[in-house]
Amino acid sequence: MEQRYDLLELIKYINPADLEYQEWVNVGMALKESGYTANDWDSWSKADSRYHHGECFRKWQSFHGSSSPVTAGTIVQMARENGWEPKRNDYELDWDGTIGSKEDMVVIQQGWVEGKEIKEPKNWNPVKELTTYLETLFDSTENVGYVTQTWEKEGKFLPTKGCWDRTSGKLIQELNKCNGDICKVIGDYNDKAGAWIRFNPLDGKGVKNDNVSDYRYALVESDVVELEKQNAIIRELELPIACLVYSGGKSLHAIVKIEATDYTEYRKRVEYLYAVCKKNGLTVDTQNKNPSRLSRMPGVIRNGKKQFLIDVNIGKESWEEWKEWIDGINDDLPDPESLSEQWDNMPELAPPLIDNVLRQGHKMLIAGPSKAGKSFALIEMCIAIAEGKKWLDWKCAKGKVMYVNLELDRASCLHRFKDVYQALGYEPQNLSNIDIWNLRGKSIPMDKLAPKLIRRAAKKNYIAIIIDPIYKVITGDENSADQMAKFCNQFDKVCNELGCAVIYCHHHSKGGQGTKKSMDRASGSGVFARDPDALLDLIELETNDDLILNKTNNVMCDVIVQYLNEKVDNWEDFISQDDMCSSAQMKAKAERLLTPAQWKELTEKLTVRVSQVEHMSAWRVEGTLREFNKFQPVNLWFDYPRHVVDKTGVLKDINPDDVNPKQTWKKNFNKNKKTPEERKKERIQSLDQAFESLATFNEDNTVDITSLADSMGVTEKTIRNRLKEHGGFWIDEGKVGKK
Repeated sequence: MEQRYDLLELIKYINPADLEYQEWVNVGMALKESGYTANDWDSWSKADSRYHHGECFRKWQSFHGSSSPVTAGTIVQMARENGWEPKRNDYELDWDGTIGSKEDMVVIQQGWVEGKEIKEPKNWNPVKELTTYLETLFDSTENVGYVTQTWEKEGKFLPTKGCWDRTSGKLIQELNKCNGDICKVIGDYNDKAGAWIRFNPLDGKGVKNDNVSDYRYALVESDVVELEKQNAIIRELELPIACLVYSGGKSLHAIVKIEATDYTEYRKRVEYLYAVCKKNGLTVDTQNKNPSRLSRMPGVIRNGKKQFLIDVNIGKESWEEWKEWIDGINDDLPDPESLSEQWDNMPELAPPLIDNVLRQGHKMLIAGPSKAGKSFALIEMCIAIAEGKKWLDWKCAKGKVMYVNLELDRASCLHRFKDVYQALGYEPQNLSNIDIWNLRGKSIPMDKLAPKLIRRAAKKNYIAIIIDPIYKVITGDENSADQMAKFCNQFDKVCNELGCAVIYCHHHSKGGQGTKKSMDRASGSGVFARDPDALLDLIELETNDDLILNKTNNVMCDVIVQYLNEKVDNWEDFISQDDMCSSAQMKAKAERLLTPAQWKELTEKLTVRVSQVEHMSAWRVEGTLREFNKFQPVNLWFDYPRHVVDKTGVLKDINPDDVNPKQTWKKNFNKNKKTPEERKKERIQSLDQAFESLATFNEDNTVDITSLADSMGVTEKTIRNRLKEHGGFWIDEGKVGKK
């Protein structure tokens, strides 16, 4: 009869306020899987200040189970980590225990297993049998334990401790000289009992578990399943077998590659191995679990039958490969579905977040060079979504948005939002739709940030999350396709968990961009451009004196019109449409309509605005879209602190190929060359920033040196050198802290 813990007692040890969102969800899943109620989960969750009435019950309905469900073991482990210890009458998993659910780790459908014949060797060569076994399992310098002497108890022949002081190389050398008589090497054995051998190397001092020098193999043996079926199951399970031996009795002995670093890991791996075998119809003798266990020696006779090698090195090549294969078979991925079943009942597409550009729940990347105002463009987008307005040239859905600020200090970020609101001329009617998460100096790699982000955003009903910029959270080599694919998968995780769009920005690669396609301009691996559902790319357009003069004229006309609207009634009766296209005509007419004080005020406004025009830059937005047709390039002026779509068409004919850098590389090189003291100061500052960023999330205010190295993109050796150079840190067994 299966035992279990009282999970309601265990969750008393777990504070919901300390959990990440996914951990909180896992508790709920485990409770439901174990037969508890949504009310149990809800009552426990009330201890968290983030608790929302009804949230547990709504979430509970979405737990439909899976092939790999979250089980009670999750709560048990979390309770252990928070100080709970099982009492004597509590249940702990032992060697015969079952892990996972009935569906986990199942590879073989029992009703379809066909036995596989075991063929006895035609040419019996005992020396070759034993030599091959030794060469397969041991290095020549390793001690081998084996037993040929027995004693009898109740009609059974039992092995003695045997020998353990001879190396594999020595045994093979003597076998090659024995003229086929292996008894000259290993000693005489009782042919009614056979002989045994230990499959793990020993230290030459004994045959106990403590004498095992390498936890390399484990024994899988079953004597309750017929031999041919054992053979079939072992092979279908793709067990990483070094040697498969017929015992001369009712079982096969599979010497399985475990490759554990110590006894603790060995035990865990054997437990997993035996559980997989049991769930696939191969009931294993758990008394064989010990690493010093004896197995049947090939090359001898047992009660008239040969003990022989059936195969060597079959199945998966290693333990890691095999376990990854087993885990992969029982994943939580959806099954393929037939198009014919969906043809007349197609699912609804996600509604647009940005019309004709991006759907809700999808991903978008904005790429561009420095000084393109990418952050301002993202803030404009936040405001457009919050207020349900247009962003650049596209209408946005209205809803809540989170802006993850990784670059600006808090005050600058908040002021920037207000400045952009005012520049756009929008009334701030929906400020509650915008949340800002300020993480400057506290950013961490995206794989660690994603779960923390999900936790904070889980119950906020955001329709978009904007991350600015991503270079602050990139994990791995920016130019590595596989590492950047894993990095981009974190955005998928956020989209899937929260059901919202994720929008982020990245910088261009070095060099001219005009001749490149929009997909090829972003820095680093091409994965950046190919992963998102929408890519918007900003490229600068080179302006000339005529363009600036034209823009100045239009801006001055706009300023005068706006001022007349505020100060003069029915001014349109005195100014023609043609006049409105000429700043000179507008100034002349306005001077007549205004008082001297008003004219002075307008002149001051014009002076300021003309000065601002001189600092405007021109940009073109191109797009690569997965869900919508490609749009015509959108031309913009970056009129600090906002982008304005060029409606006049004056930017349309500019070829970005003509863009020339304003300084040569030599000038930039000489300008940016740093002294050794400046470089040392930068190293110290970057080390301080990286440490503070990681230590923020650890209660003991320490950082693992490996994490610190990964965060800074350098080796551990380099980190150690920089810690020494800094002088303000201590390091102890891989942990780094401040003095």
